[in-house]
Order: sequence, then C-alpha cells, then structure tokens
Amino acid sequence: MIEPGQLILLISHKGKRYLRKLEAGGEVHTHDGKLLMDEVAEAGYGQYVKTHLGKAYLVLKPTLHDLIKGVKRQTQIMYPKEIGYLMMKLGIGPGSTVIESGTGSGGLTTALAWFVGDTGKVITYERRADFYKLAGKNLERVGLAHRVEQVNQNIEEGFLHSGADALFLDVRTPWEYLHSIPQAVIPGAMCGFLLPTVNQVSDLLRGLEDGPFADLEVLEILVRRWKPVADRLRPDDRMVAHTGFLVFARYMEEPAAPARLDDEDGEDREELPDAPEGADAPDADNMD
Repeated sequence: MIEPGQLILLISHKGKRYLRKLEAGGEVHTHDGKLLMDEVAEAGYGQYVKTHLGKAYLVLKPTLHDLIKGVKRQTQIMYPKEIGYLMMKLGIGPGSTVIESGTGSGGLTTALAWFVGDTGKVITYERRADFYKLAGKNLERVGLAHRVEQVNQNIEEGFLHSGADALFLDVRTPWEYLHSIPQAVIPGAMCGFLLPTVNQVSDLLRGLEDGPFADLEVLEILVRRWKPVADRLRPDDRMVAHTGFLVFARYMEEPAAPARLDDEDGEDREELPDAPEGADAPDADNMD
C-alpha cells in the first residue's frame, strides 16, 4: 500500500513515463486512458494497474535518476555521470550544508537535496527570476523543497550565508567570485566548479593557485554503454562523452603568523616555549 504524498512513477507499455505525487482520490490522465490514484495505492510498487480503457501501467518507486530525468528544464542540466562523482568528492551526506550558485532548472539542486536529508540544507543562488521560479516548482513537485533555501540574487554581491560544509559554482566566470568563498564555507571545505571549455578552466586554475586553495583536480567523465545482449555483447554505437569539466579545490584557511617578541634594543626574537613544570627556565643571556 502506497501512502498519500509519496512519489510514484507510472510507465506505459510503450515506455511513456508519468512522475506524480500520490493523492487520495486523484486521477492521472494518459493517452491510454485514466488511472485512478486509489487503485495505484492499493496495487503498490512493482505492480501493474489498468486504465479505464484496459491499458496496463507499471507502478514504481522513482530513484534519484528518475527525478533528475523528469526535471522540467529551460537550461542544460548536469548529467548523472557528473553528479555521482561530485557528491562523493564534496562529501555531501545527511546533515550537510551546501551552497550552490547557478540553480538553473534545479537538476543538481534536486540531487543535493536528496543527499543532505531532512537534517541538512541546500542554499542555492540564482540571479534570473524565471529560472528561480522554475527550480522552485521542480523541487516542490518531487517533495524536496523543504530542504532547500532559494536565493534570487547575483553572487557578485557576495554570499548571504556562512559556515557551509561544501560549495559548488556552476557559473560562467567562477574565478571572479573566489574571494567570497572564505566567508561562505568552513576551513577545509571542498569546492567544486563546472565549466564547458578549457579556456575557462585555465582562468579558474590561475585564480585558485593565487588563493587559499589546495588539492586541485580537473577531470571529465565519459560513459560508454554496452548493448545488454548476452550473445552479441558489444559497445553501443554512440556514447555520452564530454559534457563538461569538473574542477575541485579545498579551501584552506591561511595560517596565522608565528608570535614574536621585541627585545629592548629593537631586535625581534622568537618567543621561547614555556619550561616544563619543575624545571629551571632557560637563561636567555647564556643562550648562543
């Protein structure tokens, strides 16, 4: 039995997909006829229900992959092949607080909200009002809006939040905003960036090398699928190749300068360590 409010994925015999939130007494209208939500709830996940015209639909519990594929988009979204590596590299998990900029249609935002859980928080910045509204609708549609704080603002004005565990920028010129990162994240936080061209990656690397960042990494992720036929196993004719460069760096707080003492004659000398308890303090006048 599926409870009201849970997400369901309905798949026709032709592969047509309908992602919906279960509503008691609701209906889903398809090209094959009308499906009753109450019958879907009673059938449960992994079972079939029929429309009023007798067409069978498979009922499934959607995965994160299904949710991202179902995002209504006005922009290019990040591919699952990049998202998986990104989550592990940034250390995103239950309870994490992550700042994102460049919400777009909300594909990555959906994944971040999925991983941080109800104890975590995603703070996402988007300068365009139309994208901001679309992403909000997509998040509400999949039941993850309560984990996300949306900000309709350009990050040229800086970040309004601080203390994040990780940060990700999907903007055209991320090197222009590196100076704002230290105020937004904790020391040691991982930062990620998505860029389409090598020119942009080079500009970003120059900025990272001049700032308080370490552990730099640049990569692209390629996926080659194989035809799943046991007697004729071979790669597909086409593959999902380059879709963008991922760049990662760890923000490292700059160490404080060592403490120093001034002698009466104006010369600097390093502060001496405290003597162990019970031992005579060293005589500065007798030191070489």
